[in-house]
Amino acid sequence: MAYSFLSRFRIKAVREMDFIALAKQMEGLVEREPGTLAFKFFRLEEPQMFAVYESFVDEAADKAHMETDHGKPVIEQMIGCMDGSYHREMLYDLDPTT
Repeated sequence: MAYSFLSRFRIKAVREMDFIALAKQMEGLVEREPGTLAFKFFRLEEPQMFAVYESFVDEAADKAHMETDHGKPVIEQMIGCMDGSYHREMLYDLDPTT
């Protein structure tokens, strides 16, 4: 079973374009990380709201993703664009035996 989640967050209006550029950069960096199954940012219907869908082979791969030398500075900049924190929703397979 994959370790997957959706994180939702608000971006400061004045930082929206900065965030979008950073999100695109991060998508390109993550695709080469071992243990990553999916990683994609989305703009939500509500203004200034965004989400990221992340799926890894396990929790350790997610932790490794957060600690990469190439990703850490980008993550820090992205957090600086946020207006508040984020909400993470874990996603589980329909059939937990697969």
